Amino acid sequence: MPEAPELSVCEEAQFDQVFTLHAEVLRNFCYYKCKDLDQAEDYVQEAFLRLWKNCAKVPLGKAKSFLFKVAQNLFLHQVEHQKVVQKYLRRQAQPISMEHPQFQIEEQELLNRLEEAIANLSEKQRTVFLLHRMDGKSYKEIAEMLDISVKSVEKRMHRALLVLRNCIPQL
Repeated sequence: MPEAPELSVCEEAQFDQVFTLHAEVLRNFCYYKCKDLDQAEDYVQEAFLRLWKNCAKVPLGKAKSFLFKVAQNLFLHQVEHQKVVQKYLRRQAQPISMEHPQFQIEEQELLNRLEEAIANLSEKQRTVFLLHRMDGKSYKEIAEMLDISVKSVEKRMHRALLVLRNCIPQL
């Protein structure tokens, strides 16, 4: 008894059936991965295009797994590409320093001592100092935020600056 010929994805009717059965599920899979519907639809379209181009190599029973594997690889390739782009952008954003290396070392040491000194301030002093110097808040704004008087803010800031000057004489 002769074997029944295996159905081929290359036949248009079979390809249409595969598309009807798997396109929506594949799109949802891609959407869950990339969180972008347009991008997900592009992945689906590319996966079916590759299935059509390789239809002679892909048996009908393996078409679904082929589609999902292609879509997964497209997504992973896009993620890797974005990492390269982000790395390039970060590198472009970093200024190239022409200063002497000794100056850079001393500057880093000073920053480390400053961070340590700020960490050693009391909670109240550190809060006022950081709100004023880092966030640019006025004494009045800080007083309103912390529900204290402006005079208390001034006192906390004054004490914080005294502590910092004692810890780091260069300031």
